[in-house]
Amino acid sequence: MSLDDRKLDVLRAIVEDYVATQEPVGSKALVDRHHLGVSPATIRNDMAVLEEEGYIAQPHTSAGRIPTDKGYRLFVDRLSTVKPLSPAERRAIQTFLDGAVDLDDVVTRTVRLLAQLTRQVAVVQYPSLTRSTVRHVELVPLSTRRVLMVLITDTGRVEQRIVELPGETDESLLGDLRARLGHAVAGLDISAVATTVETLPESFSPADRQVVAAVVATLLESLVDRTDERLAVAGTANLARYGQGFDQGLEPLLEALEEHVLLLRLLGEATSPTTLTVRIGHENATSGLSAASIVTTGYGPGERALASMGVVGPTRMDYPGTIAAVGAVARYVSQILAGNN
Repeated sequence: MSLDDRKLDVLRAIVEDYVATQEPVGSKALVDRHHLGVSPATIRNDMAVLEEEGYIAQPHTSAGRIPTDKGYRLFVDRLSTVKPLSPAERRAIQTFLDGAVDLDDVVTRTVRLLAQLTRQVAVVQYPSLTRSTVRHVELVPLSTRRVLMVLITDTGRVEQRIVELPGETDESLLGDLRARLGHAVAGLDISAVATTVETLPESFSPADRQVVAAVVATLLESLVDRTDERLAVAGTANLARYGQGFDQGLEPLLEALEEHVLLLRLLGEATSPTTLTVRIGHENATSGLSAASIVTTGYGPGERALASMGVVGPTRMDYPGTIAAVGAVARYVSQILAGNN
């Protein structure tokens, strides 16, 4: 059955009150706090219908009602307005993120900022190497047998490796290798680098091929994504504020948050910086997150999403405010990455 506008208004009022007070909501409270324009008896009838349809439920110890996962889902799906960020919050986002010096700093600042704005757990995925392109490769001599290789991607990600050379080399060979390597890979998708450089040693004289091969091998090693380094998490302590809001307590949720592979799956495949996803309670397959909601979006320059970010909190989160914060931060980080190109 589809709910009429009045019942949707009652559900909306119950969600807003429960999020604000953490207390089950009764019909008297709805009459007192909201101008619904109907009698208490009508509100009680509407609440009975909402309960029968599974949108609200009655805790054993209270005469009031609380939203169910189904109720939150309908509330989110029918959101007509997202709570706008205040001018101070928008300035804080810009000021805090503008100070970032490199990609690691951008991710670190972003995850801290999201946790502060939403007062929940923030999760930010590092831009995936597999979706990046090479901007520059630099070779810096440290000694005649050691070279520092620096790879910079279009997202600002920097990978550094020490290359232990099999023999001594001079600046002439290093300069030639630097020029040829840079010409070969600059602007290439990371996924195309391996096939492009695998024959590079053969283009050098036999005496130099081992040195070139060592540099190429190190470059290819640096292009392998390490899943344990691809996430930043902040704000776990914020969950203590919601201890009563998790049916099974905090432990299953904290254990789930420690599993980065699981979190990457929950963040989902980033498809677009403009697409935002909300998964509520039992919509999350993992049992530890069955009392949590996750709001995620992609970020990246232009229409290209390079990675995801989002927040994890209780199902009774402030959805309009959280959605606004995640969307605003993702848009600003996307602008920063676009400016790196």
